[in-house]
This record gives sequence, C-alpha cells and structure tokens, in this order.
Amino acid sequence: MENLKSNKKALFALAIGGFGIGLTEFVIMGILTEVSGSLGITIPQAGHFIAAYALGVVVGAPLLTGLGSKLTPKKMLFLLMIWFTVFNTLSGLATGYTSLLFMRFLSGIPHGAFFGIGAVVATKLAKKGKGAQAISIMFSGLTVANVIGVPIGTYLGQQFSWSVSFYLVGFVGLLALGSIYLWMPKIEVDESEEKLSVSQGLKNTELWALIALTTIGTGGFFAWYSYVAPLITDVAGLPNHFVGYAMMLAGLGMVVGNFLGAKMAELFSPLKAVIISLSVMCGILVLNMFIATNPYLLMIMTFVIGAISFTVATPIQMAIINTSKGSEMLGSSMNQSAFNMGNASGAYLAGLPIAFGYGIIYSSLVGAVLAFSGVAIAVAILIVRKRKEIKYRKMAMSC
Repeated sequence: MENLKSNKKALFALAIGGFGIGLTEFVIMGILTEVSGSLGITIPQAGHFIAAYALGVVVGAPLLTGLGSKLTPKKMLFLLMIWFTVFNTLSGLATGYTSLLFMRFLSGIPHGAFFGIGAVVATKLAKKGKGAQAISIMFSGLTVANVIGVPIGTYLGQQFSWSVSFYLVGFVGLLALGSIYLWMPKIEVDESEEKLSVSQGLKNTELWALIALTTIGTGGFFAWYSYVAPLITDVAGLPNHFVGYAMMLAGLGMVVGNFLGAKMAELFSPLKAVIISLSVMCGILVLNMFIATNPYLLMIMTFVIGAISFTVATPIQMAIINTSKGSEMLGSSMNQSAFNMGNASGAYLAGLPIAFGYGIIYSSLVGAVLAFSGVAIAVAILIVRKRKEIKYRKMAMSC
C-alpha cells in the first residue's frame, strides 16, 4: 500500500513537470501582442519565439536523451527540470529580440527528453497492464495547463508584464524540482535495456514509421488549432473575447481525451487505438467545415476536436515504447520531437489554402487530409507486422 502511494506521488511529480512544460509552450501565444510591443517588434517576428521553442524541442529530445543514457532516470529528470527552470526564468529577463529568441530555444531543449524519459518511468511505476493510465497521468499536467495555467499566465502577462508569465513558469519549475527530489523513487536502469546503442535504435525502421505517423497524423490537429482564432471571429462572427473561451473548451476536451485515450490503449492495441482516433478526427474535421458558420455548433466542436486530438497522445507513446525495445527512452523522446514537427508542419500546410484565398475553413480540410494520412501509415505498419509474423511462423514450422 505504501509503495502504491509513493508511486502515485511520483506520477504527480511528472504531472507537475508536464504542467510547467504545457504552460511555457502555450502561454506565449496569449502574450504575443505584449511581447511585440515591449520589444518593439512586429507580431510575425514575435511568432518566431514559438518556432524557436519548437526547434529546441526537436533538437534537444534525442540529444539530451542520448547524453543522459547512463544516468538514473530520477537524476536525469531532475537535471532536465533545472535546465527548464533556469532558462524559462531567464526568458523573463530578456531585453531584446535576439536574447529572448535564444532563451526560448534553450527553454525548449529539455521538453522532449522530460516527456520521453517520464513516459518510460511512468510505465515502470504503474501496475501491470496500467502503463497507459500512468502515461496519461503525466500528460494530464500538460492538458490541465491549457485549462488553468495558460489563462492565468496570459492574464498576468497582459495585466502586469509579459515577463511575469515566464516567472510563473519558473515557479512551477521549482515546484517540479522539489516534487521530483522528494517523491521520485530511484529507478535503476536495467542493463538489458542498455544493450542497444543509440545508433542501433535509430536503425529501427518501424520506429521511424511511427515517428512519421506522429508528425503527419497529429499535424491534422495543429492544422485546425493554429487557425482556431480567425475561425471563431471571422467565420463564426463571434467577438474576440470568445477566443479565450474556445481555448478553455479545447483544453477541457484535451483533459477528457487524454484519459479516454489511455482507456482505448488498454481496450485495443496502442496502434489500433491510434487508427480509431485519427479516423474519427478526420471525419470530425470535415464536419467542422460545414458547421463553422454556426457559432454554437462551432464552440461545441472546439471541445470535441480537443478531446479527439488527445486520445492519440498516450496510445502513440505506448506504441513507440513497445517498438523501441532496448532504446525506449530515445524513441519516446523522439516522439515528442515528432509532435512539435507536427505542430509546425500542420500550421504551415493549413496556411497554404488560406494564402491562396480559399478561406479559413479549408484549414480543417488540410487537417482531415493529414489525419487520414496518419491512418494510412498506421495501417501500413500493421500490414508489415502481420507479414513478418506469417514469415516467422513459416520459418518456425519449416525448422
């Protein structure tokens, strides 16, 4: 009983870290106007701070995971959160475009490694067969950040100074540091899990296929989410302040979807759960095109899309961990890079039809195409697996 209670505390420590990461990743979007005005730059230039953070995630995930492969998970998570706390706090002290850009890049570096290592640790802390639920508890910090943390951080940044938003992130980082130090058990790395080197792990073709699935499939959500503000104001004709309500509805949906996705990963195989989620997302995004002019239905759909989008997170993370045996932390961290590549690519591709004058609603169509492409990749992976199983079975029978 005592061990179960301590494991729950350890999972809560991971959730606090996830809360801080979700806060810093998304609060910048709510204070772009304040940042641009304070630093004397344009809104598009301020948008570079979002891209710099995402680039940090992509670079840092495999790099830090590889460098820290010989450390215990507890020590690595603690060091990652020190990095996170220091550079997010320094972001609040930045005085110019270049310094803040550099700090945002450095702030993003521990993101992927923390979630990647944390996901593997969560499965070790969980009871047998409950690994998906444990991962969802860690990710719940990120989803709750969208409901509570980001609105609070945005309010503080708008009422006082954008720097206060980053000081808040630094404070959450300190809470995560303390909780990891006090509650995280000292999990030793199994020698059998270190047999595969980083280079061998990178030769795993199915791992790369799953990384592509994450990048393309989740890009469908980001294609919609990146343009949700103009969809609400320009298409549905709602006042600007409804954008904040919509963001909270999407965040609430993410909270629900996160735990629903964990349940799906237990009921089905992780990859089959991903196929179901992305298939539903494809249909919902197409439907969203036709109801977007109705403000009431659009707000309801905002919650639904938020929920569907996060039913993917835990199953795909489980699929990655199951596939990358011997290099689980590397694969799990790389998957976080893939999420951020999906963020960037989804936003870019969804912007193309808008740039050519086809209207905001076509961002949802791009999202549906990306989600469907993710389904196709997942089905292809299952077909290849099946063929390998048949081949091995025939070889065993012949022997």
